[in-house]
Amino acid sequence: MSLKVPKAQNLQLFKDGYKHLQGLEDAVLRNIQAVAELSDLVRTSFGPNGRNKLVINHIGKLFVTSDAATIIREIEVLHPAAKLLVMASQAQESEMGDSTNAVLILAGEMLKKAEQLLIMGLHPSEIIKGYELASQKALAELETLSTSTLPSPPTKPTLAAALKPAIASKQYGYEDLLAGLVAEAALTVMPPNPKNFNVDNVRVVKIMGGNLSGSRVVRGMVFGREPEGIVKKVKKAKVAVFTCALDIAQTETKGTVLIKSADEMLNFTRGEEKHLEKIFQEIADSGVKVIIAGSSVGELALHFLNRMNIAVLKVLSKFDLRRLCRVVNATPLARVGAPTAEEAGFVDVFETTEIGGDRVTVLRQVVEGDPDFDPAEQDSRSEKTRTATIVLRGATQNRLDDLERAVDDGVNVIKALLKDPRLVPGAGATELELAKRVEVYGSGLKGLSQHAVRRWAQALEVVPRTLAENALGGGEGNEVVSRLWAKHEGPGGETWGVDVEAETDGTLLATEHQILDSLAAKQWAIKLATEAATSVLAVDSIIMSRPAGGPKIPQQSGNWDED
Repeated sequence: MSLKVPKAQNLQLFKDGYKHLQGLEDAVLRNIQAVAELSDLVRTSFGPNGRNKLVINHIGKLFVTSDAATIIREIEVLHPAAKLLVMASQAQESEMGDSTNAVLILAGEMLKKAEQLLIMGLHPSEIIKGYELASQKALAELETLSTSTLPSPPTKPTLAAALKPAIASKQYGYEDLLAGLVAEAALTVMPPNPKNFNVDNVRVVKIMGGNLSGSRVVRGMVFGREPEGIVKKVKKAKVAVFTCALDIAQTETKGTVLIKSADEMLNFTRGEEKHLEKIFQEIADSGVKVIIAGSSVGELALHFLNRMNIAVLKVLSKFDLRRLCRVVNATPLARVGAPTAEEAGFVDVFETTEIGGDRVTVLRQVVEGDPDFDPAEQDSRSEKTRTATIVLRGATQNRLDDLERAVDDGVNVIKALLKDPRLVPGAGATELELAKRVEVYGSGLKGLSQHAVRRWAQALEVVPRTLAENALGGGEGNEVVSRLWAKHEGPGGETWGVDVEAETDGTLLATEHQILDSLAAKQWAIKLATEAATSVLAVDSIIMSRPAGGPKIPQQSGNWDED
């Protein structure tokens, strides 16, 4: 008979305030529950018929959007397991800029399916093994599903067609108009080698008023304000960019000036003026015709600049200033003085135009096809300095912000497609086909991991199901998914997807209707969702220390008075 050694009572391992949760019930299933809650939150915002969320963040800013990337950025997720999912989604956002919601939904669904296996008694390591096998198989099969590619020098119609599905999922009903704008802007800035396409060169300027049909693409950089001085239009001008204030330099310490006579009194301010005039005279002598100020412009400075016929534009955003420096090829200066030849930039056209009642300033370089284009002057700078600005019009600020997000997604999709031009059928067709193939693969496996592989396949079905449910309601959604399974079983059924407009029986041929998604975005979404799900499953205990910070300030009751 073995001797039972008594355990020490109240053995304290951690400091006071630590939380330690371990075991299947406490850690794994609770993690899965938290992740499922997060994925259910964004699931209703998926696809063209996704509902908007009204999010008010910690500083009281209001967001009305169905863009999952924005929603999870603005809600502060506390639960550590849900944070893993948020990180996976953010990785998708930075890598592809699209299908962030798909990552959240897929990972959430994979964990829900894993929960059933865990309750049945399967070990997490078996599930992880099965999920990884399924993911590898799906990625291998995905390569074979590509139906078409983006033609090599992209044209406006082909680009617009590839963008429509991505934009429709944010702004359903306006995708034709927006896709046209984004395609036009992207082609304006497209370098000779499309792989060097820079997302930063397509900017968005939001001008309140009017409606979306008044939006247009303007070549060059557009700033939503007028120049400060009287000069409103300059052609072929040297540009100087200053990040400091254009004003009389203030001393850091306070000084006292003793004035003894009337002459000194008169000369006191004149000396300052003369000094300032000398600085601006030097700038004017160096041939500068346009000054971009990153900070304030003093009244006296403005007076001298107007006298010397120099245009001044205030650009307060650091990012815009950096972009502008790239466009005009200038170096931002932190001191007021004449720029050297290397520091000064050059702009072909600086003008003020009116867009829907608002006066805006446009800076652009002329390109081939312009009336004043001179081929002799064309040099290497043209590729780097091309920019296009999409001027969006809309009734409210929230609407404009949401349109900007849709445009942003569109530009990112172009970037992804220029790297990898393969397209796969959208509308949930690809996911359902992968689910079918992985299911068959799982049936042929031996061992316990086959259950996990088949659950992984079932999890993929969530994409067409969510599309159908958001568009047609829950009951109808189930029927549509059943019809899709039947069609995918037949020969050539790989491209059947969900018809969100339900013109016939809720299914359509995705390739016929030009509903195509980027293969690379799907690849990343599957990879990241599986990684997030397996890392949540691999956790078996949570150890949380007490949050840092002093005692909380006692909250006053509502009925107390000031004293």
